[in-house]
Amino acid sequence: MWNKATDPEESFRDKAIWWSAGIVIAAAIAIGVYYRYYSPVPATPAPHTVAAPQPQPAPPPLPAIQHPIPPAAEQTQKPLPPLDKSDPDISDSLAGLLGKPAVAKLLVSHHIIRDIVVTVDNLPRRKVAAELRPIQPTGGETVVESQGGTTVLSQQNYARYEPFVDAVQSLDPKALAAVYFRLYPLFQQAYESLGYPGKYFNDRLVQAIDSLLATPDVQGPILLVRPKVFYQFADPKLEALPAGQKLLIRMGPQSAAIIKTKLRQLLAAITATPPQMSQPSPAAPQPQSGSGAQASPLPPGTEATPSNPPPAQAPPPQL
Repeated sequence: MWNKATDPEESFRDKAIWWSAGIVIAAAIAIGVYYRYYSPVPATPAPHTVAAPQPQPAPPPLPAIQHPIPPAAEQTQKPLPPLDKSDPDISDSLAGLLGKPAVAKLLVSHHIIRDIVVTVDNLPRRKVAAELRPIQPTGGETVVESQGGTTVLSQQNYARYEPFVDAVQSLDPKALAAVYFRLYPLFQQAYESLGYPGKYFNDRLVQAIDSLLATPDVQGPILLVRPKVFYQFADPKLEALPAGQKLLIRMGPQSAAIIKTKLRQLLAAITATPPQMSQPSPAAPQPQSGSGAQASPLPPGTEATPSNPPPAQAPPPQL
């Protein structure tokens, strides 16, 4: 064995081990003291806050009804028929006002209320769906004359509209309004089925009448052009008028005056009740047929058409 006390190498080795251990211990203590007293204190994380939900904007209110029909008018003594089976009812009602021969000659016998609603909605627009009008097409072709190398609308053309004008002239506006009020839930249902939920048909009818009453009184020769199949007004201002106004001009000034007089009387009858409602009252529940109409939104400026239109018929060339 080696004598550690007398072996200088062994003694030096022991001292080196102890000194190394002491240095390590001292370093550990120093590091601990530093982190205990001198290291920066970590910042306390801010509490997580949940953003309050933003209030959702309220839905826009339904447009106010400008021209409500009398509330008592909707209280009928007998239930109304379903919309798709209402043709006999309205035909009989109009026959009581115009007579059966006039109704048979002038009125289209199917989808009457739907076609009336479509036509009323289209009259203030640029075009009317000819195949969906409730009135039979005007007989014959457009009568024109040549004057100095130009084509003008002949006064003989006005005679084509006389049967219709005579029927309108014989109408009692108050009696017509009474029929309209009685059947109004069906008109409202047909209007909403075009894609106007929440809109009021009587307001649209008033707009259409106002548009017709604003038809300019055109005197003198009316120049025409025929770029394709149908004649058009040569004056761009006349051609840009709404469809209903152009129809009155084609009837001639005398017939247009008769129509306007009846329209003013009808307007007074359907707007006699002061506004008192803020939204449309729901239409009376109607049994739906297997091909009931479904609402379909319409792009602005386009012609409205019912969901179940009658078969289209090619109209004769006319204005």
